[in-house]
Amino acid sequence: MANIQEVAQKAGVSVATVSRVLNNNSTVSPSTRLKVENAIKELNYEPSMLGRNLRNSESRLLLVLIPSISNPFYTEIINGIQNTAIAHHYNILLCETNSNPEREDIYFNMVKNKLADGVISMDPTVNMQKLIELAENHSIILCSEYDESNVIPYVSIDNELAAYHAVKHLIKIGNEKIALINSDEKFLYARQRRSGYERALAEFNLPLRKEWIYNTTQLDFQDGVQAMRMLLKLKEKPSAIFAVSDTLAIGALKEMNASGLKAPDDIAVVGFDNISFSNMTNPTLTTVAQPMYKMGCTAATMLINSIHENKMESILLDHELIIRESTMG
Repeated sequence: MANIQEVAQKAGVSVATVSRVLNNNSTVSPSTRLKVENAIKELNYEPSMLGRNLRNSESRLLLVLIPSISNPFYTEIINGIQNTAIAHHYNILLCETNSNPEREDIYFNMVKNKLADGVISMDPTVNMQKLIELAENHSIILCSEYDESNVIPYVSIDNELAAYHAVKHLIKIGNEKIALINSDEKFLYARQRRSGYERALAEFNLPLRKEWIYNTTQLDFQDGVQAMRMLLKLKEKPSAIFAVSDTLAIGALKEMNASGLKAPDDIAVVGFDNISFSNMTNPTLTTVAQPMYKMGCTAATMLINSIHENKMESILLDHELIIRESTMG
């Protein structure tokens, strides 16, 4: 394989001139540029990206932190991040943290050692203090889950408002006994969605009953099954369920089917996220759609702008309530 010296020799120029052509330096005359480009073509020369990136002190690599690859919520966001990154000549590295601090440290050190140019974090369990310290000297963007201190720019939706709209829909179709299947309230989105649930109940003077609020530890389908199982054991059963994630809502539907109950006739169900499975359940699931692909594109754009030292403001995107069979009588 040809090297840069051979290209310079063939074009009759210095190695420095070839380097300037490769880096699109405007000081090279058009005729010299053409000679170099022809020599590159004839010799099939491919410049070392690593060498060039080291000189420019950039890796062209973006880290994307997610807690688990198994949650389908992340798929569309990652697609948006990847397509935007590639369009700007960046690559992404998907980093599954499994909420493990040691793994986190490995990824943070990659950024400190200039093996990556920046981070998009979608991990609600991330060590926020360490991330804030990293953000003092490096480009970090939060996506979906964020920190209320607003130190690090983020892209998300208004979770409180979205949950309020979901629960208000259940009330409007005649439900007064509405249960909440929530995840762990150490997470900001869980607290915000509970707040929206409570706001809708208060607006219509409906009781807030502790036994109708079930907190799961994870967001797996099985957690939704377990939550529904507990709610169905209550003496007074709810007539509707608002679950803070589609995976939990689909688990709840599964348990209802196993118990011989139908949605929405026996219990209406609303989920959150609009993952692809939500349109494949029986009945299909009413859910709050997050603009996941757009969220990914926005996060990647914000990160790339931040790498180029532009100051970023946080962005809240619009959500949409998608009404399907699980609430349509």
